[in-house]
Amino acid sequence: MNYKNGKDVLPPRLLQELQNYIQGELLYIPKLNHSRALWGELSGTRNSIASRNEEIYRQYRSGSTVGELATSYHLSEESIRKIVTKVRSLQQPATVTE
Repeated sequence: MNYKNGKDVLPPRLLQELQNYIQGELLYIPKLNHSRALWGELSGTRNSIASRNEEIYRQYRSGSTVGELATSYHLSEESIRKIVTKVRSLQQPATVTE
């Protein structure tokens, strides 16, 4: 994170208004929500975990037990159950009612 001097980047009136609230201290100004990446998007971790979870669900549907999957993926049985439930709900087609 780079620090910038307010005198160099802010209009004088805004700088003066900010000085009414805070002087000589550090102030963090967060990015706008639409410009922030979600957790794991930039590193690829989000996609990696999604792929792993789909593989866990596929193996579960093919007959692997929760205990076997927990051992294989070094996760708790509760985590495996949550993954199976979540992936199952994402893969069910939406029903159309009229």
